[in-house]
Amino acid sequence: MRFSLNRTDANGASHGSDTSAPKGPPPLPAGAKNPLQRPELIDAKIRLHRKLIDELNLSQIEKLSRPELREQVHKLVSEYVLGERIPLNQGELSDFVGEVMDELTGLGPIEPFLKDPTVTDILINTHEKVFIERFGQLEAADVRFKDEAHVLRIVNKIVGAVGRRVDESQPMVDARLLDGSRINVAIRPVAVDGPLVSIRKFGTRQLDMESLIRVGTLSAAMAQVLNEAVRARISILISGGTGTGKTTFLNALSRSISNKERLITIEDAAELQLQQPHVGRLETRPPSIEGRGEIRQRELVKNALRMRPDRIIVGEVRGEEAFDMLQAMTTGHEGSMTTIHANSGRDALARLEQMVGMAGFPMTEVSIRAQIASAIKLIVQLQRFPDGKRRLTSVSEVTGMDAGIIQMQELFRFVRTPSRDSDVISGEFRATGLRPTFLDALIRNGANISDRALHPGWAQ
Repeated sequence: MRFSLNRTDANGASHGSDTSAPKGPPPLPAGAKNPLQRPELIDAKIRLHRKLIDELNLSQIEKLSRPELREQVHKLVSEYVLGERIPLNQGELSDFVGEVMDELTGLGPIEPFLKDPTVTDILINTHEKVFIERFGQLEAADVRFKDEAHVLRIVNKIVGAVGRRVDESQPMVDARLLDGSRINVAIRPVAVDGPLVSIRKFGTRQLDMESLIRVGTLSAAMAQVLNEAVRARISILISGGTGTGKTTFLNALSRSISNKERLITIEDAAELQLQQPHVGRLETRPPSIEGRGEIRQRELVKNALRMRPDRIIVGEVRGEEAFDMLQAMTTGHEGSMTTIHANSGRDALARLEQMVGMAGFPMTEVSIRAQIASAIKLIVQLQRFPDGKRRLTSVSEVTGMDAGIIQMQELFRFVRTPSRDSDVISGEFRATGLRPTFLDALIRNGANISDRALHPGWAQ
């Protein structure tokens, strides 16, 4: 069968092209290295994709079967490879066509970045600009969409896979993809200049404390104290801004929880990757298009208390569920953990106080603070620095109440040191020398905390 795939020129006129289906070349030998992973070919594929979206009539692609589309794409790719003098044999050319096909029938220009494990965020600022984050640094991507309609086709393909849609009647969507990645979309009329899309990829690599020590997130002494605190069922609040690695750190900390304990996790989007055998996972549900069926974190926390958990892990506390979370921490679920958006340990406590107030119970400020001081024992502060690295900048202990104010003492901190290179952040992790009030509890639990780990001024 012969089929014509229209291409549009600069004046919008369409031109048909008829080709015969190419014969498939023999596959590469088993175990052979894929030659298409060479950097120059990856760049060529991105340039080719940009050329294709300019030439192809994209609205016709969805009407073609895959064999018919491959026939037409094979001709265009062959012409491009010949014109660019790219050295490919027949087998490599067939593989190259297959990868271009994946991009055309997949998620368009961003398909290579979704497959790239070094890319953590994909940010689409209208159809003309795409940015990606690698190793904590944003960079402009050398790809673009054909037009606004092209972006909307790709976006609806993504959110449609999880039963959502985005259009003028529902111009904003926040959803979790099937692989755990998060996508947020805003289109006209709320996005003035065109579609804005943010995709935070779900990390498949599970980091433990040893890995975080190697990449400089924290010191070995800090990791030892925190791991022993988890084993001794000390309740921990992980604080930090957006993209500082709070969920990653919570995953790493959770590895110290005993396999004998029953854990219940509660999240807006299931990102936690707990390794224990006895884990129950709960996830919120947004309202339907009709505005019904929403299930919030507070309902899940209340329900979790009836599921006989030893600990409750809340992915991020952001509203009135904070009250129920604190109740759980003070009524037999010690050692529970959660994260919060805040720029410092003191700010985290202030935000927590506001969230408890959102629950609507007639409680005074002093009683709210007393409950927080009773429930939270450790606050871990994370920060992403201009060099892209994420570091644990402070570990503080909540020691109680005094004159209606929550008292804290800092146990560890990251101290920056001068650097001649403004793009390089240098510094040391140091202990403050203050003795944790829970140190005796750690020792009774079998911990062996060396004096050097808590020595004041000791570079960790």
